[in-house]
Amino acid sequence: MKSSVQYKEIKDSTTAELKEKLKTATLEYSKMKINHAITPLENPMKIRDQRKYIARLNTELRSREIAEVEGKQN
Repeated sequence: MKSSVQYKEIKDSTTAELKEKLKTATLEYSKMKINHAITPLENPMKIRDQRKYIARLNTELRSREIAEVEGKQN
């Protein structure tokens, strides 16, 4: 259920907002990995969830980029 909420949130965001979310998510992911190396996280699955969230953001940004290019060609 959580991922469907995130997907709707991603779809409804503007491109600038997505880039900002990607930037903060990537920084948070890096911090999580470093903290986990030093002292294990209580829930290490959060690392995987964060990585998937970053992938969703990248996918949406790329699909918008492709749609923009295809729109210009027609």
